[in-house]
Formats: sequence, structure tokens, C-alpha cells
Amino acid sequence: MATTASTAATAAAATPAPPHALYDATLPPVGPGTVHKYTIRLKDEVLEIAPGVRYQGWTFEGTAPGPVIHVRQGDRVDITLVNGGAIPHSIDFHAALTAPNVSFASVPAGGSLHFRFRAETPGAFMYHCGTPPVLAHIANGMYGAIVVDPKGGMPRVAKSVVLVSGEWYLAGDGKKEPASLDFEKARQIRPDYVTFNGYANQYKDHPLRANPGDTVRFYVVDAGPSLDTDFHVVGAILNRVYLDGTTTDVLHGVQTQLVPAGGGMIFDVKFRDRGIFPFVSHAFAAVDMGEVGLVNVGNVPGTMNH
Repeated sequence: MATTASTAATAAAATPAPPHALYDATLPPVGPGTVHKYTIRLKDEVLEIAPGVRYQGWTFEGTAPGPVIHVRQGDRVDITLVNGGAIPHSIDFHAALTAPNVSFASVPAGGSLHFRFRAETPGAFMYHCGTPPVLAHIANGMYGAIVVDPKGGMPRVAKSVVLVSGEWYLAGDGKKEPASLDFEKARQIRPDYVTFNGYANQYKDHPLRANPGDTVRFYVVDAGPSLDTDFHVVGAILNRVYLDGTTTDVLHGVQTQLVPAGGGMIFDVKFRDRGIFPFVSHAFAAVDMGEVGLVNVGNVPGTMNH
């Protein structure tokens, strides 16, 4: 018998979330060949989204955000979507040129869907569940990033990381039992937490690493569902900014760049000096809600507040 949403929620209340595992921000390599096959399983999971705070999420492959997909321009992306959740879901790729009613169709609980698309446009893109109400599905954790390299490749850098911004709107505090979505908060855009890669302050508590002189490439995707990310690195300049959905229009010497909800941009930042460099959304209410991380350049002991 299929598990109902209410039964799943009751079971979740008694299920402890596993200890938070740091979401690896490192951009994964492109796999071999020109056809990349992904089986993506949809799962209802209890997630830890901040220290001691649990949330009953809907996920791609058990995490929020879902796994990063990395391909080259012109490659084919072969998707099999398997719905292990309690209600219908779908997947919408912003990098795909395809009929949404076919490829992005909702899949019933227990069902599956297969489709292919060619990744024709380079850049950093979002994917997400597109089943109505989309606000609820994204706010419950159903989002991720797909990175499409241009045919000629990107300029070489020391390190590439992917940061996906997302918001959490909690009914309950998530401490005694998992919180669920407060849809009215989501409609009013009053999040409890705003995060990079699904967990508040995780790269503040576990900074990214670099060496003096390194250029780090940040692939920043804003999953929203509603807030923009005003990306800024304290003590550094965005040396190269690749505008939304392109690797050809490049800006230089930018202090802060808006990444719109549903958008993605690429930033190259050269760290000249040894030290600890915060990266934030410069809309500082989001920082107070968890959207902040650090880059420790040169293995400096300690951290800093920001």
C-alpha cells in the first residue's frame, strides 16, 4: 500500500535526523563521454538544517540541495526520475530546451519518468521540482544545481565550488520534532533560515580552504524560492563575473553582484593575502539567518565573526 503524506509525516516525527554531514561544495568533475545518465530518486527525508533543528523535507537523492550535475556544452543529459515520495513530484532543468509538459511532467508516488535534453547553453543553472504549488516544493528542499561548461572550457583556477542559496520556512522550531513548511510564511517571504547548500552557517563553522594567490571560482545558484542573493566576498573583489546563463559576457572588478531567485552566476575571486575571508549575501538579514561562509586562505588558525 502506498504511504500517505500524513502517515509519512507521523513517522518522521519519531525519526531522528542523522547528524549533519557537511555538504561538499567542490564542483564534481565531468564524467566520461558525451551522454551523462542520472537516476534521481525523490525521497521524503528528515533533514538537519541548523544545529539541533530538524525539518521534514522533500528531496532529490536525500539531500537539499540535490546532487550537482556537471556536463559540457553539447552533451546530452539522460534523466530517469524515480518518485519514492508520498505525493507527485517533477524535475525542471533551467538548462534544458524542452517541452515542459513532457519532460517536466509530474510523476505520481511510486512512478518514474525518463527524458533527455542537450545542454546547449553554458553557465550555472538551477533545477527544481515544478509541481504546483512550486513555492511549496522548492521551500521543502527540492532544488539543485547543474553546471554546463563551455565547449572551449573555462579559464583554469585553483579551486571551483558550488553554492546553492535556499530558504527554510518553519512551522514549529524543529527541536522536539521535525518542523514542516509554514506556507503562509513562505508566501509572505519570512524565512527562518537562509542557507548556502541547505544548512545554516555550515561554511562558517567549516571554512573553505585556499592558498595565497589562488583564484577560487564560485558557482552561485539562487534556488529561492523567493529571495535574491547579493553575492559579496569581504576583503576581495569579484575579479571576473560571468552573467546569468552565459560564459561570454564577463564583467571585471565587481564588488557585489545580484543573483536573482531562479538564476545562477559564476564568480572568479583571487585571494592575494593570507587570512579569513567571509562570503555573504550582502542583504545582511540573510546573513543573520545563516547565509554566510568563510574562506580560510593560508590555513590561518581560528575564525572570525561576520
